[in-house]
Amino acid sequence: MRKNVLIIGAGGVAQVVAHKCAQNNEVLGDIHIASRTLSKCEAIIASIMEKKALKRPFVIKGHSLDALDIESTKTLIRTTESQIVINVGTAFLNMSVLTACIETGAAYIDTAIHEEPGKICETPPWYGNYEWKRAAECKARGITAILGAGFDPGVVNAYARLAKDDYLDKVTDVDIVDINAGTHGRYFATNFDPEINFREFTGVVYSWQNREWHVNKMFEIGKEYDLPVVGKRKAYLSGHDEIHSLSKNMDGADVRFWMGFSDHYMNVFTVLKKIGLLSEQPVVTAEGKEIVPLKVVKACLPNPTSLAPEYEGKICIGDFVKGIRDGKERTVFIYNISDHKQAYEEVGSQGISYTAGVPPVAAAMLIANGTWDVKRMANVEELPPKPFLGVLNRIGLQTYIRDEQGDRPIEMYELEAAE
Repeated sequence: MRKNVLIIGAGGVAQVVAHKCAQNNEVLGDIHIASRTLSKCEAIIASIMEKKALKRPFVIKGHSLDALDIESTKTLIRTTESQIVINVGTAFLNMSVLTACIETGAAYIDTAIHEEPGKICETPPWYGNYEWKRAAECKARGITAILGAGFDPGVVNAYARLAKDDYLDKVTDVDIVDINAGTHGRYFATNFDPEINFREFTGVVYSWQNREWHVNKMFEIGKEYDLPVVGKRKAYLSGHDEIHSLSKNMDGADVRFWMGFSDHYMNVFTVLKKIGLLSEQPVVTAEGKEIVPLKVVKACLPNPTSLAPEYEGKICIGDFVKGIRDGKERTVFIYNISDHKQAYEEVGSQGISYTAGVPPVAAAMLIANGTWDVKRMANVEELPPKPFLGVLNRIGLQTYIRDEQGDRPIEMYELEAAE
């Protein structure tokens, strides 16, 4: 049965989501895109039509919406008869959109933890401060709410679950590594919303080790990884969304997140932070105007969607999962390799947006066919990973594994077994 989809947001990730929904609209039906700026929605629709991505001639339409307005969001869900809402707007919208879904009966999918504009680096487990508080209500009302269904969080959560289910008897360590080896030719830019990007790195770094939260400073701990395709890369221990749910769901395993940064990025970031330009707290100018420094920096930097035409290179994101198999220590690396140029040619977005935007569409397809329509709130690792990874293999994100046998793709039939 087809299920109509409402996409919240009209940035680079939303463009990928919309293209992939269009490519698979025999499953997902009518597509509606909503943003505060209608012209952005219409530009995405134009790009879909230009690339002839619409598989079936169903409805595709843009709408103007302030998604913080719960009543307006509820009205749009009802008038468009949307059964699935994919929230890829700013993380500030999560709780408003989730509430609208709960009150209308629509399934909800997002790609990041909720954030409040005036708070950075929430007390862990971060999900427990917002989304998880609505879990009982989702279950009571039979609402499917899939949290963190992007790549990281999202696909990396499924990789951890797959390693736990199929490759190890006991998991002791999950180290998630995210390396963008691409270049875009700009002096300095972020790959997604600068405000959200910088907020990830201006607070302390939380990791889950020895069954408790450990705190470090950003860029305090670095480690070199030798990765498929992209080679040797330095990555730094960072705080990230998926740690907060995996700490609960991986049976006591240590969970850490490592992200690659160039020396140039780190230098610019450090200067901006030291002079206060990354603060989320308002300041008053000499003219008496109140401004938020972080929003000024965001306004001055390139729009992440503008990077796509010139972006080249590869992305490697995956999980080093260590544990015990048949009484012996074993480590597997489950990962994906994506290409910026290929992403642009297919959907008009750069690779970071592509890796974040394809997975929530796979999740929507699994809700539509009933596989993931679980009528409760769930993080990705709480759901069967093979159907999810199987759909991703088909629609653009191939899963690979590195172990004692070397590097190889995990073939479709292995992942389809549970579908």
